[in-house]
Amino acid sequence: MDRPQMEMADVFRRHGQSYLDRHSGVIPPEHRRVMNAIALCRTAALGGHLERCSQCGREHPCYNACSNRHCPKCQSLARAQWIEDRKSELLDCPYFHAVFTVPEQIAAIALQNKRAVYGILFRAASETLLTIAADPKHLGAQVGFFAVLHTWGQNLLHHPHLHCVVPGGGLSPDGSGWISSRPGFFLPVRVLSRLFRRLFLEYLQHAFEAGELRFAGALESLADPIPWDAYLEPVRRAEWVVYTKPPFGGPAQVLDYVGRYTHRVAISNNRIRDIGDGHVSFQWKDYRDRDRQKVMTLEADEFIRRFLLHVLPQRFQRIRYYGFMANRQRKQKLEQCRQCLAMPEPVPQPEAPRDYRDRAEQLTGVSLRLCLVCRNGTMIPIRILAPASRRSPFQDSS
Repeated sequence: MDRPQMEMADVFRRHGQSYLDRHSGVIPPEHRRVMNAIALCRTAALGGHLERCSQCGREHPCYNACSNRHCPKCQSLARAQWIEDRKSELLDCPYFHAVFTVPEQIAAIALQNKRAVYGILFRAASETLLTIAADPKHLGAQVGFFAVLHTWGQNLLHHPHLHCVVPGGGLSPDGSGWISSRPGFFLPVRVLSRLFRRLFLEYLQHAFEAGELRFAGALESLADPIPWDAYLEPVRRAEWVVYTKPPFGGPAQVLDYVGRYTHRVAISNNRIRDIGDGHVSFQWKDYRDRDRQKVMTLEADEFIRRFLLHVLPQRFQRIRYYGFMANRQRKQKLEQCRQCLAMPEPVPQPEAPRDYRDRAEQLTGVSLRLCLVCRNGTMIPIRILAPASRRSPFQDSS
């Protein structure tokens, strides 16, 4: 695949220092770490190795990746490995995609309390699915699923929501059989929405009373219980957005589709169209205008601000597993599911190669060793390249 002409790294290299200078003293350390990592990714600053083609003799430096989960260049191999790991867990049944979204008032609180509120989003959504699915009036089964947190919309503004991928059925209460959902229908959306709203607000109130939430700027008054209650009153009455998309065509389509969600970052490099004159232009899909593809141009400062809105707290898990997919019982429960569905045993996966180039070829079918000039030779490492500089590309302006 050709390298995009413009990259997020280019935005940081050109405009990152001025952004830090303008916002001196208020940049969280994790934002600076992300900016550093992306700006230095696959450059001489991180070191690497020198390769030579076995046929034409061409030499080419290959620099190390930053491996930051917010970096657009570092997700392809992680995504391919995740998909490979999930293949053996697919069940022979329809799969559904449910999306849980919070109102704008809650999103504003989440932006200042990411760890607490994103955690509540996972907890409320997962308990909603597990509870309604277990209800005999609806499905009456133990379901399993994974959930992926996204915090952005196409325009890069803050829009936290959870993507949940759920098999269309589950184990009977005693675990002896499989209960299938109705064709083309999983669970009633309105019932899901009402329970999700109640659980979320209940857990949010507990966090408030326990002093786990912090407020600043326009939300500073919410630290007092009276303004807090008044702020949440419209949210308690509003309908919260929960929707399920049509079922996938079959298990084979699930991972191909979901792989586009699991390791996605706020914006991919191929959406960046131009960087110049202090502005950044990028492609986006306008869902309110019949999904039309458009180009938005923002001042570089605003573009960087929007990108950094989506930096997650350190060690925060953005992919989580529930029900019979929960980590501690996954192997046993999936075996029960396969037996109930009369599925054959999954084929054991070969051990992953240690070299990332071999691993990439095994997972994607694309060779990273092929010479891109003569298209015949193999690129052979001939020398280690030490890091040119471990220094941050940005000066400390605090």
